[in-house]
Amino acid sequence: MNALFMSHSGLRYLVLLAGVIALVYFAIGLAMKKTAGKPVRVLGSAFVGLLDLQILLGLGLVAMGRWYPAVAGHLVMMLLAAVETHVLLVVNRKRPQPGFLLPFLAVLIALVLIVGGIHAIGRGPFTMTASA
Repeated sequence: MNALFMSHSGLRYLVLLAGVIALVYFAIGLAMKKTAGKPVRVLGSAFVGLLDLQILLGLGLVAMGRWYPAVAGHLVMMLLAAVETHVLLVVNRKRPQPGFLLPFLAVLIALVLIVGGIHAIGRGPFTMTASA
């Protein structure tokens, strides 16, 4: 279980990095009024894929018995982040002319929820974690 915990803990940095990169790219696209192309889908998919993997690892930890009351708030915040990201990215993809606004909002809201979820368990997004 220690390896799973360390994987879950370490993956958060990739999730946050992918989110910040996507957020900056989407903000630049919005500011320059560019048309959304393949990079929007790739960055959105990379972010949501890492987020899904993070949730899967977290659910594995819960299934293996790593549970305390603060995990409930953490779990809810992370699931909300994943759901809203999936929904907004799919809505954007289904539009006749996909844009940058919905992906920007999807990642921004997700990052806020992720940071809130990390704080729910008494940690900061960039603090080191104790071993399991």
